[in-house]
Amino acid sequence: MAQWVSIQYVLLCAIRIEVGAITALRWLDVPRVVDGICASIIVTGSDPEPADSSMEEESDTRKINNSFLRDQNYATEADIISTVEFNSSGELLATGDKGGRVVVFQREQESKSQPQRRGEYNVYSTFQSHEPEFDYLKSLEIEEKINKIRWLPQQNAAYFLLSTNDKTVKLWKISERDKRPEGYNLKDDDGRIRSPSTITSLRVPVLQPMDLMVEATARRVFSNAHTYHINSISVNSDLQTFISTDDLRVNLWNLEITDRSFNIVDIKPANMEDLTEVITSAEFHPQQCHTFAYSSSKGSIRLCDMRQAALCDKHCKYFEEPEDPSTRSFFSEIISSISDVKFSHNGRYLMTRDYLTVKVWDLQMENKPLETYQVSFHFMDFIHLLNSLKISFS
Repeated sequence: MAQWVSIQYVLLCAIRIEVGAITALRWLDVPRVVDGICASIIVTGSDPEPADSSMEEESDTRKINNSFLRDQNYATEADIISTVEFNSSGELLATGDKGGRVVVFQREQESKSQPQRRGEYNVYSTFQSHEPEFDYLKSLEIEEKINKIRWLPQQNAAYFLLSTNDKTVKLWKISERDKRPEGYNLKDDDGRIRSPSTITSLRVPVLQPMDLMVEATARRVFSNAHTYHINSISVNSDLQTFISTDDLRVNLWNLEITDRSFNIVDIKPANMEDLTEVITSAEFHPQQCHTFAYSSSKGSIRLCDMRQAALCDKHCKYFEEPEDPSTRSFFSEIISSISDVKFSHNGRYLMTRDYLTVKVWDLQMENKPLETYQVSFHFMDFIHLLNSLKISFS
């Protein structure tokens, strides 16, 4: 009983942080809940009030660091945040926007002299992840908007993350550099090539300290594998593969191979008029590298095992809550569509987000969710208006 109470507490905290967004789910560790709330305050651009006048100078510094967070009156559509993602330690928070930019925040180190700054996140790195493109074969414009970001587990001093727009997934390396080499034999201090006739002795280059520089480098580009828009990506626990998902297919990639992928789920019918549902999200199991789950627009979740077949057309478990015929309406399909699915840290539970609720599923119980939390139930009073204005999912 005590264990389930703690799970409820973590889930409710996650709902509290994500209030105002209806398409993202996060399982949070209890010690990092306060940090997550503080981070959401900074990301939305609202400045925390200084504790006293002695903090005025530091407040000004934070405003300079976060100068890209423009005033709401001057913000453009490209500045709208489309996805957020913490790394596994909670030390870094990455955000992607509609302009194709990725901004990485770093948590401030705790200080006994300034406890009020605990959990604040300042800008660590900013880079342009995707640019707008045009598909000339299909006469289709490809937006630069970042759909998903996923961190890879840290294995050395550098950080790695995956980011994707509608068609292309990129692997980024974020590293720090605080030293630079000096004393080259063939170059002078300005970087110009020296004449061989002026070289009279052999010098050994040395590393000199410099101001800390954070660099973001694109290491891999995974493209040309999806006909439809990519809606999710997920890194496998084996740290060697990941999946990318569009409306009808799930592809398996190796992080070291960019020119080919393997199709492991394909729900495209022979006749597109027979299409009744689309894939909305997919996620790898956090501990079992052969298990993954994907959700659909009909409100169902399928759990698949890659050991059974190369193409996972047949699921090993199927989660769906029976619909009450008395409550069925014109908007039933809209509000039942699942926008995101996440495993718990121990892999025992699944959390799904539909239009109105967050549901927790036990992997051992397929017929109904373990818990259901009403998150946006007040939208039902305005669902007719939202649908008529075509802003139901805005």
